[in-house]
Amino acid sequence: MTAAAPKSPHAMGHARAAIGMVVVTLMWSIAGVVSRSLQTAESFEVTFFRSLFNLVGLGVALTWMRGWSLWADLLRSPRVVWLSGLCWSVMFTAFMVALTMTRVANVLVTMSISPLLTAVFARVFLHHRQPARTWVAIAVAGAGIAWMFCHNMQAADAASLAGMAVALLVPLASALNYTVLQHAGRARPVVDDSAETPASQPDLFSAVLIGAALSALATLPFAWPFKSNAHDLGLLFGLGIVQLAIPCLLLVRVSRSLPAPEVALIGLLEVIFGVLWAWVGAGEAPGSAALTGGAVVVGALVFNELLSLRGRVAAASA
Repeated sequence: MTAAAPKSPHAMGHARAAIGMVVVTLMWSIAGVVSRSLQTAESFEVTFFRSLFNLVGLGVALTWMRGWSLWADLLRSPRVVWLSGLCWSVMFTAFMVALTMTRVANVLVTMSISPLLTAVFARVFLHHRQPARTWVAIAVAGAGIAWMFCHNMQAADAASLAGMAVALLVPLASALNYTVLQHAGRARPVVDDSAETPASQPDLFSAVLIGAALSALATLPFAWPFKSNAHDLGLLFGLGIVQLAIPCLLLVRVSRSLPAPEVALIGLLEVIFGVLWAWVGAGEAPGSAALTGGAVVVGALVFNELLSLRGRVAAASA
């Protein structure tokens, strides 16, 4: 049996980490409604400025946390950091491009297969045995998502289907990224944010920074010439900082204390929040199928978390 990694004094407790992940999904979920308020910015330009502002925000935050040595150490980062950074860049880019091609609900529903892919990746690549409750919750949530997906497919045109195909890159990269985070020991690991990161502990905060830089560089040629006005730049700045930089940094912290499939499962709340924001703020009504499927997803999350809590209480009593 493999020994468990020592628990860091800086790691969150399970309940705090679960709440933190809910906050992450709430911040992520505003992307759709904000993108519908843009006036002149187009597909790759939206992605470029969002990633650029994310890069600036992350650069300032990580320089404050790590010092100027961050930039000297960045190029010497181990392969796992660069692999995670590549995953982040795919997620950053594909998500916003997909939002400009199809409805918010279509993008979010497509992304919602992430928990299933994450559980499969963790089983195949890390040989993790998932609790039965996790598989049951994923199956129930998957049924709710399938209900929404089938409804959307019936009403989708060619452009929408292309957007959903682009959106499919997000859960693929996300599942791989969560698996990389756990493989590197970041699900229950050891890092002191006030100190330099030891060479044996790859700095996966830097992976988010690398992802933002790669996304901005990849989309710059397609974004030029820029058409964004001051209104759009203000909204894209908000997306880069509030919707991306802050929750991504929090996600790295959360992933230390929650198993990857559970992180991805709670992440399904982004679908619910995002559809509601788009409905209230942009008039994209989700319809009865989306509401029914969303209720099933939330029920699966509550089921999983209640059983998890009961198991921890029983273990503590024993």
